[in-house]
Amino acid sequence: MVSSVETATGPIDASDLGRVLMHEHVFVISTEIQQNYPQEWGEEQDRIDDAVSRLNELKKSGIDTILDPTAIGLGRYIPRIQQVAEQIDLKIVCATGLYTFNELPHYYRRRNTSGVDALTTHFVQDIVEGFANTGVKAGVIKCATDKPGLTPDVERVLRACAQAHRETGCPITTHTNAETERGLDQQKIFLEEGVDLTRVVIGHCGDTNDLDYLQRLLDAGSILGMDRFGIDGYLTTDQRVEVVARLCEKGFAEQLVLSHDASCYIDWIEGEVPLAPLPNWHYLHISRDVIPALMQAGVSEEQIDTMLVDNPERFLGSQNLGGY
Repeated sequence: MVSSVETATGPIDASDLGRVLMHEHVFVISTEIQQNYPQEWGEEQDRIDDAVSRLNELKKSGIDTILDPTAIGLGRYIPRIQQVAEQIDLKIVCATGLYTFNELPHYYRRRNTSGVDALTTHFVQDIVEGFANTGVKAGVIKCATDKPGLTPDVERVLRACAQAHRETGCPITTHTNAETERGLDQQKIFLEEGVDLTRVVIGHCGDTNDLDYLQRLLDAGSILGMDRFGIDGYLTTDQRVEVVARLCEKGFAEQLVLSHDASCYIDWIEGEVPLAPLPNWHYLHISRDVIPALMQAGVSEEQIDTMLVDNPERFLGSQNLGGY
């Protein structure tokens, strides 16, 4: 059976994904701020044109697809993504889910009746029916656990993601804080909810060189997101390359994916992308700098293809391997 993957321009065969960056945003927006104070955002068409230009440049660098884990809480607006996707050859996989480190939006706090969580209902709707009336369907489920840990609301989000995964078969990708080992918390909750951890990407594992922590995540079966190349505040590029190279040497290339967690526009930090304090935090860093550095560190071309092609194809195509 040929497995398919939902993208912003419709489903494609998983085998046609090509080289995939597994954690990149197009726009990260504080929606209410921009609606009320739109000066920084500027003209909508200018932002769309800029995204088209940047993503076309990424395609020319040898990347064919990005997974955009912009869930609720990050300013997701699929009609805008559609406008971008229709003008480029690069494919964009969109996400359902919810992004919070602490509390739920007030909307969800009292919508958990008769044993059916409104979070789960919305996640399943995005996967099965699509986002609103766009016709675009989610190809992945997104959640986050950061320094505050498993707050009651964060735990509720994780369990809702797991329930949507069980109902639809859609895989899960996460945000974590590696310093506080939040990936282990996520694996614990997912296991309790019956999730196959091989169908989970534990995000931002590249922010640490604690190989003991990473080994525990790997032993449980999850894929590790080595997905913040260019964010030097955690580890430098050289340090990130060293971690990936050591894990590949130990035989774990089949459990690693690569990315930057970059965007065309993010209003969380003042300034235009790429930001002056983080000059390498952009879509082209892996193609231009990281891949050559990995190869120099002993990572083979076959292992690079495993991380960029084979693992994303297996992970994103797994929704068709028989849900629940």
